[in-house]
Amino acid sequence: MLQHTCTGHRAAIYALAHGQSEHHVLSAGGDGWIVEWNLDEPETGRVVASVETQIFSLIAFPEKKQLVAGNMNGGLHWVDLVNPEKTRNVQHHQKGVYDLQRHGPWLFSAGGEGILTRWALEEARSVESFHLSNKALRAIAVSPGRSEMAVGASDGSIYFLDLETLALKHTLEQAHHPSVFALCYSPDGRCLLSGGRDAMLRVWDLGENDAPILHTEQPAHWFTINHIVYAPDGSRFATAGRDKTIKIWDSSTFRLLQVLDMLRDGGHVNSVNHLLWLPDALLSGSDDRTVKIWNPLG
Repeated sequence: MLQHTCTGHRAAIYALAHGQSEHHVLSAGGDGWIVEWNLDEPETGRVVASVETQIFSLIAFPEKKQLVAGNMNGGLHWVDLVNPEKTRNVQHHQKGVYDLQRHGPWLFSAGGEGILTRWALEEARSVESFHLSNKALRAIAVSPGRSEMAVGASDGSIYFLDLETLALKHTLEQAHHPSVFALCYSPDGRCLLSGGRDAMLRVWDLGENDAPILHTEQPAHWFTINHIVYAPDGSRFATAGRDKTIKIWDSSTFRLLQVLDMLRDGGHVNSVNHLLWLPDALLSGSDDRTVKIWNPLG
């Protein structure tokens, strides 16, 4: 059930992130704005930072009062919310920064030129970079329990790396055709979910030591799968598609439970680009410039 539609952005929304508390979320997109929404009073958002180019990825560090936003030109904006004058843009990647993920004291960025970079959060400094592909890196998933990272690329491959050393463990070629757009580990670390431009949802059995094995697959959307997230309790996961829909799935059977669309549910009228699942709500950001707050299965 749709609870609220947040409006105010002037361009497509590409990224959602946790805010300063469990009642706050952040959105960012093509207008260069980073907007904070209070879920208790979602009628009006507050612009907490803005940059001069499109934002493709966003991550927040509430304990540091800091945000990092990746832009379309390959820059990372390190936003200091307490001292805005200390905010700086580090031009690092040659092309867009499509994903940002944290592990401990490290931040990882996925670049449009095929490079994965590890950053030291405390110093906002790049530590090392790895050229994984000749095409864009589109998605990063981290599994601390497996001490593993998966990186999806526009060459259709998924790269599995050791989370600490970043040594390449496996390369899963032709995982999607032509591009991998979304990755998400199951909470127990036994599976990796992947979605691509081919609209296929694939579930990979990671086993103990061997290379990933395809467990199940099905066409999940009419067009590209842009994002995959698990519910906080792990019982369900959601996929976002360029077909304007959000789909809710059972985590154990991978059976489709619910479709959230425009006609029946007041959903998005353009591509759904990013999801954020909180304990009490599922949020979605879209090309239609809105953030929608859902009560899934409600």
